[in-house]
Amino acid sequence: MIIDTTEVQAINSFSRSESLKEVYGLVWLLVPIFTPVLGITIGVLVIVWLEREISARIQQRIGPEYAGPLGILQALADGTKLLFKEDLLPSRGDIRLFSIGPSIAVISILLSYSVIPFGYRLVLADLSIGVFLWIAISSIAPIGLLMSGYGSNNKYSFSGGLRAAAQSISYEIPLTPCVLSISLRVIRWNMNFYLFPLFLGKGLNVLNRYLSFFIHHSGQ
Repeated sequence: MIIDTTEVQAINSFSRSESLKEVYGLVWLLVPIFTPVLGITIGVLVIVWLEREISARIQQRIGPEYAGPLGILQALADGTKLLFKEDLLPSRGDIRLFSIGPSIAVISILLSYSVIPFGYRLVLADLSIGVFLWIAISSIAPIGLLMSGYGSNNKYSFSGGLRAAAQSISYEIPLTPCVLSISLRVIRWNMNFYLFPLFLGKGLNVLNRYLSFFIHHSGQ
């Protein structure tokens, strides 16, 4: 039996090229997902560092200085510490409510990403009411915080849960009119990839007008 090595090499090169195309396609599929995640992570680290530095300057304290250069990795160190902390359950509280509460808060945050497009045709749920669904799902998180505080059967923990829920609600009250005002200008209620640049552009336009209004009245 005679095997043509030229044909075998051609088949191998074709299979390698097809596998490379699949790898490139997978990489370009993951880039739009991990790019905003990486940007948000870095932004959170910087914002937490600025918050601690500014608070320390106001209160005449040193602030974070050991975790990384100038303490910039303090938020990462705190997150690592929380991952390895012991999971304590209240002996006289409702363990089911205490355990389900954080799960509800985290799941609501993760579900809110289902209507946000990460790239071309890369959205889990392209709904006509995506903006309303995003607002509704995001508003579930305070319920989980209240459940955990109430399930602990401790007045101090319950006060902490009320405080955390009040903080979350106070963020949602101004966020909802801002998002809805941008949607009214776009005249669309979904957040697919075709309308996302227009949605973002209108949002920047609204922000520009707000800053102009604030600067104008501050000068007066």
